[in-house]
Amino acid sequence: MSNELRIDAIDRDILFHLSQDGRLTNVELAARIGLTPPPCLRRVKRLEDHGVITGYKAMIDPEALGRGLEVLIDVDIYANDRQTVEEFETTIASYEEVTEFRRMYGRPDYFIRVSVADHASYEAFAVGKLSGLPAVHRYTSHLTMKKIKTGQ
Repeated sequence: MSNELRIDAIDRDILFHLSQDGRLTNVELAARIGLTPPPCLRRVKRLEDHGVITGYKAMIDPEALGRGLEVLIDVDIYANDRQTVEEFETTIASYEEVTEFRRMYGRPDYFIRVSVADHASYEAFAVGKLSGLPAVHRYTSHLTMKKIKTGQ
């Protein structure tokens, strides 16, 4: 017997509805997917237990928090040694302005998403924090013209 989780159309429907609104009650979810509440709850629990559903979160409007300017940054670093790379990653991850941080294959070395109040705040971040790090070789900032589709 395999421990591999099989995802069927009902599971996909559950995942779709929960990704759209993680606050759905089990009764509401069951009604949307055409099940009664007990089997719906068992399926959700199984998806959670197998790590398909990893959590639930609130979606926050950055503008409501005074962080309406989002900047995407590509960063290349000089460093190849583990200590410098780890220090760079720890430092960047600790910055409040950083909302997403990824190490990439190929170029750029890193991708950073930053949310700040305005252009002056971004300049303070880029010049005062990012460019001052010894590992940073080059960074390129990208400002969004229009959001077409956003992730979860």
